[in-house]
Amino acid sequence: MNTNLGIIGKKLGMTQLFSEDGTVVRCSVIESDLTVIGKRTQEKDGYDALVVGLGERKEKQTNKPLAGQYKKSGQTPKRFVRELRLAAEAVAKYEIGGKVKLDEVFEIGQFVDVQGTTRGRGFTGVMRRWSFAGSSASHGSHEYKRHGGSIGTNMTPGRTLPGLKMPGQYGNETVSVLNLKVAKIMPEESLLLIEGGVPGSRNTVVVVRGAVKKKNAGKPKAK
Repeated sequence: MNTNLGIIGKKLGMTQLFSEDGTVVRCSVIESDLTVIGKRTQEKDGYDALVVGLGERKEKQTNKPLAGQYKKSGQTPKRFVRELRLAAEAVAKYEIGGKVKLDEVFEIGQFVDVQGTTRGRGFTGVMRRWSFAGSSASHGSHEYKRHGGSIGTNMTPGRTLPGLKMPGQYGNETVSVLNLKVAKIMPEESLLLIEGGVPGSRNTVVVVRGAVKKKNAGKPKAK
């Protein structure tokens, strides 16, 4: 489990930056203005985590139990709420009602892992879902151009083996992209620019955390 410092944010889309040598760098834009709305501690809950909220929710769209919890903590209802598992020392640094600042969590050049939900593409065939080449379109083939081909054997074992690549639901699944680099941090606008693409369509929520497969990637340098 990734317990490095991180944030949740809303994917706004993509843009480009120009490096000093003129190279164009494609970047994903993540907006994150997080508020700490709760904590989980080892003594009380059995684990350590921060409960963070993103965006505002109308009070009339919030049910009474949740509204009571927000009122008790002195916070306004949030549109998206997530828990971020962290070390106890990291949780202790934040107070309920405080902001999670991007420049305190990340630094330019740091490697991060981004998790999101991919765009749903519905029920698709094997050419789109698995990049099959398709069948020949000439020499007598008829209505077979986009089919998957043989799915079993004639005699042994005489059945279709499980796990074969076939048509089906494509997309709408949780995907993590590892070892992306932070290109730019804009704390005043609550924007984080990450090199490359991240899962999901516009305005979907993604989780950005320090990379787990890069040494010291989850620990920003002391300022």
